[in-house]
Amino acid sequence: MKFAALARSAALVTAVALIPATTASLAQVDGRAGPEFAKVLAVYQRIKASYVEPVEDDVLIRGMIDGMLSSLDPHSGYLDGSDLQRLETMIDGNYSGLGLSVVEDDGAVKIISPFRGSPADKAGLKAGDYITHLDGKFIVGQSLDEAVAQMRGPEGSSIQLTIFRPGRDEPFDVSVTRGVIELEPVTWELEDGNIGHIMVNEFSRDVGSDVFGAWEDLQKNATGRLNGLVLDLRSNPGGSLDEAVALSDLFLSDGRIVSQRGRARGENISYDAETVFRGDIAEGLPIVVLIDAGSASASEIVAGALQDHRRAVVMGQRSFGKGSVQSLLPLGNDAALKLTTARYYTPSGHSVQEGGITPDIAVPQLSDPDLAKRARFQMRESDLRGHLVNEIGLADEAIEKDMREDPRFQQTAEELKEKGIEDFQLHYALETLRRTSPKSIAARAK
Repeated sequence: MKFAALARSAALVTAVALIPATTASLAQVDGRAGPEFAKVLAVYQRIKASYVEPVEDDVLIRGMIDGMLSSLDPHSGYLDGSDLQRLETMIDGNYSGLGLSVVEDDGAVKIISPFRGSPADKAGLKAGDYITHLDGKFIVGQSLDEAVAQMRGPEGSSIQLTIFRPGRDEPFDVSVTRGVIELEPVTWELEDGNIGHIMVNEFSRDVGSDVFGAWEDLQKNATGRLNGLVLDLRSNPGGSLDEAVALSDLFLSDGRIVSQRGRARGENISYDAETVFRGDIAEGLPIVVLIDAGSASASEIVAGALQDHRRAVVMGQRSFGKGSVQSLLPLGNDAALKLTTARYYTPSGHSVQEGGITPDIAVPQLSDPDLAKRARFQMRESDLRGHLVNEIGLADEAIEKDMREDPRFQQTAEELKEKGIEDFQLHYALETLRRTSPKSIAARAK
């Protein structure tokens, strides 16, 4: 895939809201930067002349580029060769591997979230886990791209991951069989009580249309009118900004969806309802949006828009807190700069950077047996080294803790399992909608 086509596709299945940029205004170099460039040249010359072994120019130049970008924020980077190829396979929606969204955290590979139904998900890997070894080889300090390349491989082949899970005393090994990751951005099912459950797993191309198709299918299969909808954005690391707007527009008939602001004039953009889809497809229907610490970027745009317009009740845990937009800036035909160019804001003007989206009803995932131990170590944007700081000086919020006096949230994972409840957050959302259905309200009135 050529870069121009890649940029036009505007989709990246990581914790980013990505927009393409085919042109960019180049800032003029400050005259005072001259002496600094002289230092760079002096270091280059010293290395070439005196380093213990010969060093190729391309190695030094790539090191300088990576060094500049690493001084900015965790989401900016230089892409060429295998990096662009990896982006292409993500956009195409299928590749052989484990199905993980990962980030580098102080030299370690940390899992943002496993994709639903992927080999990693089935093997029990969780958001917040650290991968320390691959097939017994220590990878801490290795580049993220190298680690990701090792995790890719032919379908059916296996790889052993050594996992450090915060809250556990010892690391443990997990053997994962690679599979073809055919990302299903949208899945859905009709739950008891005529409640629709739409899971949006990532924001690749056509997600808005896919959710519309899921809605139509739910209506066809329901016995009568649907009584509620759960829009499940948990462990969704983000993707295309355009698709986040399209999905929000399905359930909004007017008003602002999201805005972005950057230094360049062209980065100040507002996105409004009624620009992609007309009307609210579920008008009058109660909606619950589920989020957790793995819900990032595009997921937060949707949750924030529906929450600010009071179109949905947001349940779950505080989201990841990535409120920045990355642009792809071409550097020739086979390289690109992925650069953070703007922050985005919810309709009320709230920046989710660092703080994330706070749910209207905090519901812990009691089905997770490691919940209590892992809560203190859960990773969000504010934990990433070099993250952008919220402009208003937002203090890091304490992660929600289980309110022990609340009888709804006192059950253990073992007790829930005995009752057949494997996903407490979803169970709670469904029960809430069932209690508020017209039939249920009428029954209580009698």
